[in-house]
Amino acid sequence: MASTTMTIRMDEEEKQLISDYAKVFGVSTSEFMRKSALERIEDELDLEDWKRAKAEFDADPAAEVAKKYL
Repeated sequence: MASTTMTIRMDEEEKQLISDYAKVFGVSTSEFMRKSALERIEDELDLEDWKRAKAEFDADPAAEVAKKYL
């Protein structure tokens, strides 16, 4: 997979906090930022899926239970 560069702007204190945190976990700042961003996106998508499933269940709980067990 080809790599590309993304630049973000932050103040020095934020940069130091992120760098120190990444160092504690033995990863580069770049790896930490990449994983954090991707995990956040995954969490948001999972939450949207859950909301959709919850709405379907709330609309007709019996149908959802029947689908699962019958």
